[in-house]
Amino acid sequence: MQLPLVKNKITMKNYTIHFLIMTVATGIIGFTGMNFFGIEVIRVLFLIFADLFIVALISKTFFSETDVVRLQRVKK
Repeated sequence: MQLPLVKNKITMKNYTIHFLIMTVATGIIGFTGMNFFGIEVIRVLFLIFADLFIVALISKTFFSETDVVRLQRVKK
């Protein structure tokens, strides 16, 4: 017996552009020489968004672009 198709699955592949924008924005704010309270937090956010951007790029590059996932029951 097959289960219904799963559509609109949210994956890391869908967030590549969002992570790129956040990485660039926090990089510009954090490393342009501004000095204010909380600049360290923005620099840490830059590192987190850069790592997430790299992970999203790798998942987009190496994993297939299938839109439909078929779920099957496991026999016990």
